[in-house]
Amino acid sequence: MGGTGGTVTAVSRDTGHNFTKPVRDSIRLLAGLGVEGDAHLGVTVQHRSRVAQDPTRPNLRQVHLIHSELHEQLSAVGHEVRPGELGENITTAGIDLHALPVGARLRLGADAVVEVTGLRNPCVQIDAFQDGLLKRVVGRDEEGNVLRRAGIMGVVLADGEIRPGDAIGVELPAGPHRPLERV
Repeated sequence: MGGTGGTVTAVSRDTGHNFTKPVRDSIRLLAGLGVEGDAHLGVTVQHRSRVAQDPTRPNLRQVHLIHSELHEQLSAVGHEVRPGELGENITTAGIDLHALPVGARLRLGADAVVEVTGLRNPCVQIDAFQDGLLKRVVGRDEEGNVLRRAGIMGVVLADGEIRPGDAIGVELPAGPHRPLERV
């Protein structure tokens, strides 16, 4: 699981629905809403393609987290990716985010709490950012199951300011654990 915690390495937000989010000195999480000043802030779904399907669905994608280790893995195969460039709000280190179960809680900094809801489902926009990147973050396992490696999504349970260098604590839900699925 990557131990009992990790560290925030970068934070990002953008008021527009752009693929890449600018890195900031800090971000503020708002319970039940998401990242203050971010285009995906809201109780109901804010992702444009999902709004088109059903704008009344709950927003299970209030916060997007990616582990910095993914950036390192992508760099090793020729894709230079920096924090925020894949649209994440929080870049982490020291936690295997994809191994977390649904309902895991991440305590970020002094006060913020995010509950993990599922996997980010990367789309073709990722190839517009860097050609060939989609096949690096979506693949298949030995049984042919789709593997998504472009981060996880969560909802904000408790307000808080988050900065690079802040500690991240992990609280696992009572079992049995449900593996992450696309949200």
